Amino acid sequence: MTRATFNVADMTCAHCEKTIRGALSEAMPGVGVSVDLASHTVIVEEDGEKAMAAMEEVGYSPKRIG
Repeated sequence: MTRATFNVADMTCAHCEKTIRGALSEAMPGVGVSVDLASHTVIVEEDGEKAMAAMEEVGYSPKRIG
């Protein structure tokens, strides 16, 4: 299974987390998403490029890790 990990430094609060989860859910229905707000980390169990585009579309600046 493909896994993409991102640092999203501008994800700073619960509202940010909800916005990112919503964007990923809309762009990639059913995808597995793990969010760690404290470390600003988002892990997506699928296509990293599509996930990055979805987060950027709602105003965040994800940086791929690894």
